[in-house]
Amino acid sequence: MASLSNQPSKKSLRNSGGSASGSSQGARNSGGPTIKFARRTSSGKYVSLSRDDIEMSSDVSGDYMNYTVHIPPTPDNQPMDTSIAMKAEEQYVSNSLFTGGFNSVTRAHLMDKVIDSEVTHPQMAGAKGSACSICDAKVMKDERGNDVTPCECRYKICRDCFIDAQKETGLCPGCKEPYKVGDYEDDNPDYSNGALPLPAPNGSKQNTNMSVMKRNQNGEFDHNRWLFETTGTYGVGNAYWPEDGDDSDDGLQGGTLDAMDKPYKPLSRKTPIPSAIMSPYRVMHPNEDAIWLWLMSVVCEIWFAFSWILDQIPKLSPVNRSTDLDVLHEKFDSPSPSNPTGRSDLPGVDLFVSTADPEKEPPLVTANTILSILAVDYPVEKLACYVSDDGGALLTFEAMAEAASFANLWVPFCRKHNIEPRNPDTYFSLKVDPTKNKSKLDFVKDRRRVKREYEEFKVRINGLPDSIRRRSDAFNAREEMKMMKHLKESGADPSEPVKVLKATWMADGTHWPGTWAFSSSEHSKGDHAGILQVMLKPPSPDPLMGSVEDKIIDFTEVDTRLPMFVYVSREKRPGYDHNKKAGAMNALVRASAILSNGPFILNLDCDHYIYNCRAIREGMCFMMDRGGEDICYIQFPQRFEGIDPSDRYANHNTVFFDGNMRALDGVQGPVYVGTGCMFRRFALYGFNPPLVDKDKKNPEKSDGSETPALNATEFDQDLDINQLPKRFGNSTMLAESIPVAEFQGRPLADHPAVKYGRPPGVLRAPREPLDAGTVAEAVSAISCWYEDKTEWGDRVGWIYGSVTEDVVTGYRMHNRGWRSVYCITKRDAFRGSAPINLTDRLHQVLRWATGSVEIFFSKNNAFLASKRLKLLQRLAYLNVGIYPFTSLFLVVYCFLPALSLFSGFFIVQTLSIAFLIYLLTITICLVALAILEVKWSGVELEQWWRNEQFWLISGTSAHLAAVVQGLLKVIAGIEISFTLTSKSGGEDDDDIFADLYIVKWTSLMIPPIVIAMMNIIAIAVAFIRTVYSVNPNWSKFIGGAFFSFWVLAHLYPFAKGLMGRRGKTPTIVYVWSGLIAITLSLLWIAISPPKGGDGQGVGGDFQFP
Repeated sequence: MASLSNQPSKKSLRNSGGSASGSSQGARNSGGPTIKFARRTSSGKYVSLSRDDIEMSSDVSGDYMNYTVHIPPTPDNQPMDTSIAMKAEEQYVSNSLFTGGFNSVTRAHLMDKVIDSEVTHPQMAGAKGSACSICDAKVMKDERGNDVTPCECRYKICRDCFIDAQKETGLCPGCKEPYKVGDYEDDNPDYSNGALPLPAPNGSKQNTNMSVMKRNQNGEFDHNRWLFETTGTYGVGNAYWPEDGDDSDDGLQGGTLDAMDKPYKPLSRKTPIPSAIMSPYRVMHPNEDAIWLWLMSVVCEIWFAFSWILDQIPKLSPVNRSTDLDVLHEKFDSPSPSNPTGRSDLPGVDLFVSTADPEKEPPLVTANTILSILAVDYPVEKLACYVSDDGGALLTFEAMAEAASFANLWVPFCRKHNIEPRNPDTYFSLKVDPTKNKSKLDFVKDRRRVKREYEEFKVRINGLPDSIRRRSDAFNAREEMKMMKHLKESGADPSEPVKVLKATWMADGTHWPGTWAFSSSEHSKGDHAGILQVMLKPPSPDPLMGSVEDKIIDFTEVDTRLPMFVYVSREKRPGYDHNKKAGAMNALVRASAILSNGPFILNLDCDHYIYNCRAIREGMCFMMDRGGEDICYIQFPQRFEGIDPSDRYANHNTVFFDGNMRALDGVQGPVYVGTGCMFRRFALYGFNPPLVDKDKKNPEKSDGSETPALNATEFDQDLDINQLPKRFGNSTMLAESIPVAEFQGRPLADHPAVKYGRPPGVLRAPREPLDAGTVAEAVSAISCWYEDKTEWGDRVGWIYGSVTEDVVTGYRMHNRGWRSVYCITKRDAFRGSAPINLTDRLHQVLRWATGSVEIFFSKNNAFLASKRLKLLQRLAYLNVGIYPFTSLFLVVYCFLPALSLFSGFFIVQTLSIAFLIYLLTITICLVALAILEVKWSGVELEQWWRNEQFWLISGTSAHLAAVVQGLLKVIAGIEISFTLTSKSGGEDDDDIFADLYIVKWTSLMIPPIVIAMMNIIAIAVAFIRTVYSVNPNWSKFIGGAFFSFWVLAHLYPFAKGLMGRRGKTPTIVYVWSGLIAITLSLLWIAISPPKGGDGQGVGGDFQFP
């Protein structure tokens, strides 16, 4: 083991760009970090610039500042190679396992191997070399080989797609405007062979409406556009000079427009949806005969009206959003004279995956999620994946190492054949033709080989527990024999038992520093050292193409680089509050800021994988669009697999994700609901949006689109430089990374409309390799003591103190003035699993409702929000904290039909025709509103009905328990936990929905069962009483029975859940059967009573009303 001292970092500048980027490099001194400006020379060195140099350079024209000379490589001019020392340092970091913690030295353990199986990828620990490439489709060409653009927006499109677009919608896919087909259909030109007619500079009459066609977005004539599209000129004195010796008026041939003069092309669009119309709430006349029944119903209905209005008002301005990935590629990834290789200018993204227990969260599921992340369609050098193992299990560690090894084959295969989805387990389980849309001849052969390798990979993952156990037993036996030999040599009593710790051993024959199978001191789930392993080191900035020889598949012309992949297990010690998942996420935020410092963070649960490989690009369209600098996060809808076809317990939750969340997108943005959310790192640090206060106080700063990088004190005027350790901790590298992340996360300042951006091209600089000091600093940042006396969990990062830390974290951002965006993609961005068992589903809802009650009784209540939170957004957050209390009134209201049937009274005095008409009118209005909401949200009626059913089931069980639990905790400080007590039913491996039929008893089931039994008994009692009454009042019975059946209809999925698997009838079915049999028997006796000896009926006379 080699010891490492906590040295200051060799670099504080992380991917900050070149001289025009305003990049900064912090210098450590007694006063804290400061900002220095530098420029990068051709040899790769950084030369410091003084403030005079910077001010002098600001006066120089943009042409001079952006001027670049490209010298081709010759024998006398060769690019400089990386130093041997730096390569050795990087190789050392990749092959080392770093450990450290409280009162312990940070150590780097150089490992010969990470896993038992063979490792081939060069980025993997101990491996060498790798490479690949991407091609584009052909657009329409004229006879001279020039591109034909049928639309004035110059959107490039191939012939077949253009014909399909005209046949289907007639709209241009780029600008969404109609093609001017009338101008072309008269002459019937062949678009595939000729260029479209454009107005000539000599004033020919090809198009007399040029003044209309060449207008810009403001309605004014766009001279630059006319010059560009007609290759015309204004003559001498114009910016476009004619060539020497050319006296003609043809203008500049092949002239190009300046990027700042092009019409702005938006990356996303927002389409308003008409708001729904609320119907008035009914007013009832009191029932003098049963005032108590009427009063209870009116109180409940008033609360329901308040709750309904609170839910409907935020839906007044729903919107739909769309993205344009082609424009994103054109802006950030297209080759240009200054970027001939097409190196990406997109910002970096750090992806977080959290797991805690390999027994509850299978390592194979987590490994498949990691593989889908490593194969995502995004610049490889811009990605970094971090997996947080909060249990510190060796099983998870070796499973992640196996996943990194298998990614060497899986990721290039996905890129070569454009595989979707890129989760191997899901892909090989698809019930569709795998050859659809595949054109390469070797696809079938490649797929067969990769599938065979994946089957072997699954066997290795499933065999890891036994492999680790056998290995540990062997090493423990060896240690025991050594101890016995030592005792014999020392002359100790041989009868004394030998005490050897049952340790867990790694593949290289050393102790695992995390949790052992047999827990011991400093090796248990709540007591172990911090662990950090760079599984895959940062890739090279340029593509590395594969070859035929080094792989079982031909990866020629395929980029075989893999993103950076890091395993993290934060330190845990007794006596420290580790704050569960929120604490683990904050540890990842700090570690990633030091290692990669991606300006954006995407968090996923271990069972949620990337279903759309371009999902990150979809979210980046909003972050990088004009006005995107004040977006704190992009929330994607949660989609689930493995749900029963009928969706018995509304697991898909489509009404919430496709209705409520889309409606909030038109206000200040959707709430943060956990997995599938892409954050702006700067917003997680607790700062305000950059344009909220700064530009109001300094309006002169908003004149230019490029804003230089700022230090932390300029983000927050109350934050003194000496207070940085108090807020963020004592890591100097973490403090220095904050302004860099803020600067790199800005939109591209490629147009005057972008008022707060960064210069183009500043993010093309390669990432510096990792060194041991940087990794040691990251290990220190995940220590258990790091957050002591800081604002982590209170203002910075994920917020502590609530079961639903996700909602609170999003609320804090909205309360500071940020906004969020809801991104619904055509192909689902992410997919995961959800509990389909009734008990598991109720406990999931219980946890959500408990968090909402905690929010209501905390300082995060929307009543206490700042003025920056919009009114409708405030009402939405109020509804988040109030909705569990509806269960109190819902339970009472579900008992009202039974009480009405038992007492013989109804909520109205008489069931008149006027009341029935009014009730029918209100019902039709509510149903019409529901249909309207279903129509614009795209929710199916069956899904809406399932949501209504489970709303009543959860409202009478989990929500009620959450309210009781919250009130007891606030008033008396009593903690109540609702846990599973028993389990019945069998397992069936052949049935993927086997969990649906398992009955697990829990106390949450008591209220719905009581409500159902009361209504069933009340119907039977009221029916018998009405039948044998001298003057039967069927109107009251029908009114009460109707509402009782309505309650029972909502509880139908709950009853099916109690019945368990088909063919196995529980006791409740016999009870129901008995009640129905008794009811039918009494009905038969009343209709056809038996005859007595005198010929008279035994029962009374019966007449239907």
